Amino acid sequence: MWHTRLLAGTAAACHHPPVTWVIDLDGVVWLTDEPIAGAADAVARLQAGGHRVLFATNNSSALLREQEAKLAGMGIDASGAVVTSAMAAARLVEPGERVLVCGGPGIDESVTARGATAVRTGDADAVVVGFHRDFDYERLRVAVRAIQRGARLIATNDDATYPTPGGPIPGGGAIVAAVAYASRTAPVVAGKPHAPMADLVRTMGGDEGVVVGDRPETDGTFAGALGYRFALVLTGVTRPSDLPVTPAPHMVADSLAALVAAGAGQ
Repeated sequence: MWHTRLLAGTAAACHHPPVTWVIDLDGVVWLTDEPIAGAADAVARLQAGGHRVLFATNNSSALLREQEAKLAGMGIDASGAVVTSAMAAARLVEPGERVLVCGGPGIDESVTARGATAVRTGDADAVVVGFHRDFDYERLRVAVRAIQRGARLIATNDDATYPTPGGPIPGGGAIVAAVAYASRTAPVVAGKPHAPMADLVRTMGGDEGVVVGDRPETDGTFAGALGYRFALVLTGVTRPSDLPVTPAPHMVADSLAALVAAGAGQ
């Protein structure tokens, strides 16, 4: 068992005045559909302490209301507080554009909210690729064809894997890699740790905060892009045997519950 440690200089940033906490979902709050023990109570403690809590996820597949309802089902109030890579990707298209979606319904939702038209076939101004479980050769062919005809390639995220109770499975980045390789086009990546997601979170959360995540190369780098501190929890992709990691976290804990119980956010 890894014992929670708060690195030098962290305690002051986690105490008063209240700051924004940006909490990853997959691997921190839940594993697929299984809640991680103590996460809901930890969020409640942060909220009760006056901290702004946002939930930032690179999973672009689900609708916002589904994400909020899933959190509510765990006892977490997240109304208006979920930020997805689909929302960040939609900021890279313009109102009125035709956007070919190679991903889940969360992308369609965000693209439509942006004032663009989400389509599944034909030519387009942009192709947005994200995690979805029904990706197949035909979806690959349609996406690549649109790019060959001039569409921009936008990736909701480039995570190679996605954490589940049974272990990591291929993530959105694996699908993006197939489209990018076949089209010979480098994608603009919207989600964590890249600038579009950081800009979106900063507009909602301000200039001071803490990012809690399970993936240093994503969540840790994201914290750096925001100028926030990074709290690494060991309930997702990163295991105790992986330590030390780069970028180095300001806090390491077995779980979100252990992190908050150790005094962070009080």
